[in-house]
Amino acid sequence: MNGNMAAAMELRCWGGDWGLPSVHTESLIVLAYAKFSGAKVTVSPIDWTWRTLTATVPELLCGDSAVQEPTQILNFLRKQRFNADFELTARQGADTMAYIALIEEKLMPAVLHTFWVDAENYANLTRPWFASHSPFPLNFIVPSRHANAALSRILLTKGEAPLHRITEVEGKIYSDAKECLNLLAYRLGQANFFFGNSPTSLDAFVFGFVAPLYKASLPSSPLQSHLKQLDNITHFCDNILAVYFSSDHPSPPPPVQESMDANLQKLTQLVNKESNLIEKMDDNLRSSPQHKPHRPEPKPSLASEKNSTPA
Repeated sequence: MNGNMAAAMELRCWGGDWGLPSVHTESLIVLAYAKFSGAKVTVSPIDWTWRTLTATVPELLCGDSAVQEPTQILNFLRKQRFNADFELTARQGADTMAYIALIEEKLMPAVLHTFWVDAENYANLTRPWFASHSPFPLNFIVPSRHANAALSRILLTKGEAPLHRITEVEGKIYSDAKECLNLLAYRLGQANFFFGNSPTSLDAFVFGFVAPLYKASLPSSPLQSHLKQLDNITHFCDNILAVYFSSDHPSPPPPVQESMDANLQKLTQLVNKESNLIEKMDDNLRSSPQHKPHRPEPKPSLASEKNSTPA
């Protein structure tokens, strides 16, 4: 066993809420895959720390390695012999890559829009949550930076620019997302997981994108309403939560106000200079009339004792 395999692994991510181990899609993907593959990771939520501004999450720390982005983290875990895809055929492996690409192209923009661009959801759910989980004075800046990054990512994915043209692609974003959810529901069928009775990386990606949309108390979301009509997808999420996360929802430590030191003073000065500009940018983004204020043994599923599911 090499040094990295022997080293403890720490996963930095956003903390949990809404009955989920993390409210953050990318963090959820890695958390789920770690469970599926049997990787033992220590979860370190960044909530109420300076890392809410400075860190890129999820981030896996192992020995001298620091790996970011879900795809890179999953590849790193596979190299450590934590491979949830070990039993997939070549065809299933190709299907996995195709479906993940579909999710990132068709579903991701709508999930980002739902939480970060939709004015009602942002004002009543997303912004208050991330502000309340960031220390002063970062609570004034972290939500806006995430919102700006989300909008830029949507436009990059859809190939649209400049920023004010978001209204021209909103309809397409949501129709693509509903089509993607329908395709995933069709592919899943009545099975517990996408490739039989054991979860794989595709299950982790679907769970990461769908679970927050399913569980969040969104004041405005036709996409959530559409998702809740897909009973097999919602059961898929509930099953993963019950089987893999029922006994250990990683929760962040209670907020502790860090002492006022030189770094805090400098950061406060920075925030004072930038906050007005960021707030103006934040308002401009929502000025559109469209926006109203080692692999373990497979665990039994919830329904496994009642009837068996074909692979």
